[in-house]
Amino acid sequence: MKAENAHRPLIGVYPGSFDPFHNGHLDIATRAAQVVDELIIGVYATPAKNLLFSTEERVQLWRESIAEQGLTNVRVEGYEGLSVDFARHTHSKVIVKGLRSVMDFEAEFQQALMNRKLAPEIEMLLMVSDQRYLFLSSSLLKEVAKLGGDPHDLVPAPVARALQRKFGKSSIE
Repeated sequence: MKAENAHRPLIGVYPGSFDPFHNGHLDIATRAAQVVDELIIGVYATPAKNLLFSTEERVQLWRESIAEQGLTNVRVEGYEGLSVDFARHTHSKVIVKGLRSVMDFEAEFQQALMNRKLAPEIEMLLMVSDQRYLFLSSSLLKEVAKLGGDPHDLVPAPVARALQRKFGKSSIE
């Protein structure tokens, strides 16, 4: 499926706030990395959300997890501004997004149409989440960790350790 053109590798961007990212996000990144020659995980620095982790922490958590997974064609960068501008800056031709539900589809469809208007040269690649992760969201994950639940089977090990440091719960070990 990867681009066969040796002169211009197919670069994709997987943008998001990822606060924190979980196994569903990692699954999308891993599968997208099999489709493109290079995948850049774009950690959005200024979402309209109450962040638990700084941009630097989110970038570092991704980097540690990518290294643990051995994903050699994936890199992580923080960014501000429009995702299409970040895609242009990184010479990406594809923006990757994950879908868990019809609500996700509606939101991503609307965003894809806006991105098409702003940057018609960039394609959207919408990937359906693995069934194991359909219920996962970063906000739900933060709530579970805050209340002392064990998120280990929901997040990569670096994220589990970071949640433990943030919340200091002995059940998050």
